[in-house]
Formats: sequence, C-alpha cells, structure tokens
Amino acid sequence: MPLLLKSGIVVTQDPVLGVLPKGDVLIDEDRIAAVAPSIAGVDAEIVDCAGHFVLPGLINAHMHTWQTGLRGVAANWTLLEYFRHVHAGLATVFRPEDIHVATLAGALNQLDHGVTTLVDWCHNNPTPEHTDAGIAGLVESGIRAAFFHGSPKPDPKPGEPHFSEVPHPRREIERLTKGPLADRTGLVTLGMAVLGPHYSTLEVSAHDFALAMEMGLVASMHQGGGEAKTPGGWEALMAKGLVGPHINIVHGNNLSDDQLRAFVDRGVSFSITPENEMAQGHGHPITGRLRALGSAPSVGIDLESAISGDMFVVARMALASQRALDNAAERGRSGGIPATSTVPAGEALDWVTMRGAAMLGMSERIGSLAVGKQADIAVMSLGPLAMWPVHDPVASVVMQGSGARVRDVLVAGRFAKRSGKLAWPDLAGLRARLAASGERILSSLNVRSASREIAAA
Repeated sequence: MPLLLKSGIVVTQDPVLGVLPKGDVLIDEDRIAAVAPSIAGVDAEIVDCAGHFVLPGLINAHMHTWQTGLRGVAANWTLLEYFRHVHAGLATVFRPEDIHVATLAGALNQLDHGVTTLVDWCHNNPTPEHTDAGIAGLVESGIRAAFFHGSPKPDPKPGEPHFSEVPHPRREIERLTKGPLADRTGLVTLGMAVLGPHYSTLEVSAHDFALAMEMGLVASMHQGGGEAKTPGGWEALMAKGLVGPHINIVHGNNLSDDQLRAFVDRGVSFSITPENEMAQGHGHPITGRLRALGSAPSVGIDLESAISGDMFVVARMALASQRALDNAAERGRSGGIPATSTVPAGEALDWVTMRGAAMLGMSERIGSLAVGKQADIAVMSLGPLAMWPVHDPVASVVMQGSGARVRDVLVAGRFAKRSGKLAWPDLAGLRARLAASGERILSSLNVRSASREIAAA
C-alpha cells in the first residue's frame, strides 16, 4: 500500500518545489509519487508528520565504516599518529568478521541519524573475504551505499613492494562487477578507492584511473597529508586525459588554486570531511576555494574512530569553518567584521544532499524530494522546544538539526527506522559483537580499551 507522509514541514531541496511549510509526500513502492501542500483522495497508509521536518535522506560522502568498532580510539591522534597506529597497526589484525560487524553497525548508525546514502570507503580488505564481509554488512543494514573498494596500507614485509607501487587489483574489481555488485541500480553499488598521485607512483595512478574509466566507476582518492609520492603527478595524469568527472578527490587541502581550477573545469568532484580535517591536521577545508570557482563540496564523516557519526554536525562544521576563514580574511583587509555572512546556511544542506548525489552520479535518483525520485527520506522531530519556532525551515534544519531527533527513515520507500526505532531486530546482540571485535583488535596490539567493562556494566 502507498504511504502518505502528512502535514510535515517539507524541505524538498528541489529548485522548483522549494519548502512546503505544511505539505504531504506520497510514496508508491520505492519512489516518490507526489509532493504537494495537500494530497487527498488516495488509498494510502498515513504517517502523521505534524511537528516534524520531512527531508531528503542525507548523503555521507566519505566514511571508513570498517573503523566503527574503534570508536574514540583516534580522538587525540594527529594524522601522522593515525597512519602509524591504524594503517600500520590495528588494521593488520582485522578479520572478515570484524569488517562485517563494524560495517553493519556503522551503516545502521548512519540510518539512525537520517543518512540514507553512505559512501563506504573501505581500504582494509586484504582478501576477497574481507571485501565480501563489508558488502554483506551494507546489504544487511538496508542502507543505500556505494562500496568504494580500496586496498590496505601496512608497512611492507621484507621482499614486498610498498603499497604505493601496487596497482589496484583488476581481478577483484571484475569479480565484484560480475558478482555481488553486478546490479548498478541496486541499493549497494561499486566504486574504487584508489591511491592517487599523492600516495602512489605515476604508473599506479595511471593504471587505476584508466581502470575506473574503463569500468565506468568513480575513482576516489585521498589528497594531502605529508609530501606527495609523485610530485607533478596530477599534471601528468591530466595530460594523459585520465582526469574527468569519474574522479573524486577527498580532502584536497594542499592543492594549489591552479590545480583546483583545472579540476573544476574537468568536472572532478570533491568530498571534504571538515571536522576530522581540522582535528587531525590536514589543514582548512577547501569549501571557500571551491565556491570561488563556482563549485562546492560533498561532505563526509571520515572516521568514527575519531569523531561522531552525525552528519548534521559536520554540515555545521563545514559552514562554520568557512565563515570563520572569511571573517578572519575580512578582519585582515579592513580590521572589521563582514557586512553579512559570506555563506548562506542553505548551502550546507545542499552539500549533504544534492552535492553528495552529484558526486555519485545519482542526481536523477536521490538528493531531493521530487516526483519520480527514490523515496529516501528522513523525518526529524522539532522536539518539545529545541527547534520551535520555525521562521526559516532550511536554517532551522542546518543550525538546530540533529540526528538524535530523527524519528523515521525510509530507503527506497521502506522503513529503516520508524517511530524512533531502528528496524534491526537485535541491537543488544550487535552491540556486544561490536564491542568484542573492538576489544580483540585493541588487545592484540596492547592498546588499552574500556569497552569490555562498559559493555558489562
């Protein structure tokens, strides 16, 4: 039976529909059938949304979901400490079952916070069994996801090449495109989490970029953190015609203005993780630099081993950090405060909805509430006091929104969360499995953890 979300404050993110101060959304199977101030005369199950925002499900454009069982471990680490302790250490003792439980729990937590699409950047999969365990966790959660297949980055053993010299495994990408991720219109689809010229040789980068282009996949890579492995690599790749809309750059804090301009001209997408970038020492997020070029970023959590999984928080972080930079620049120029805010709050909502959809090449399917699009929807309560009164719905969502107030979440028209409860049947059992996994991983490398005592209490 169709669903009718009734009498909510509908923030569509659609340029024509805009905001309906009191509106209805009709869902038929997996798609949105109508959005209007009032929909009557239909045979549908009614979901009362009075006192609630009805939003497009948020899009988390970058997260290493396999680290969910390590929550809080990296909270005080810089990027260099993170590389040393995680990639060269903790990551090396993960079993497939650790990847599975972390990915499942992390994806469910995203659903709990109003995220309906997760870009899972999985770069700890030394075997196909690790890869399949991560994919299985995403599928079981019910979230829409892009599984970006990466590769581990341990210190090499004697006689082994450094990871920067190892091309992305074509055989594994072909296996996935013919097997578990063969359906490119399914809830879980495939992308490539490659090294890029900052972390690999030019030969490896050229191979990886060409493979992604050949397979019709997004190739996403970290850019920044120490010296580049291949100085001049980006220019060489552009000269080869390998840089275009299939390329996604994560972070990008150290890119020059000329490089950013060249990337924007070629349709490259960008994903920033503002809270973690500022905390771990990447540098300032490139939000304003992209805006100056007529572009904008998508936004992601990055590491739940370091920060929370609430996309409302990181959207505000992206907005506040750029306003702070602009305010400081104006003080440097004039000694005073800008006449008005340089970045409207509404842009931050765009970064976590439509920009995420565009980064994935899914703008026609997700990112806004419009007829024919997938019914990926979050319903967020105004609470008894926290968001009343609502004078500007978009500003209220961005500045006062919280994953903790998300009541309902639908993915492709199906409830992943309803009336404040996730659809997962055994959260207590999942918590116990996740805690046991994290404790085993930390104990194996003598990293102190209190998770066992907390779980027992």
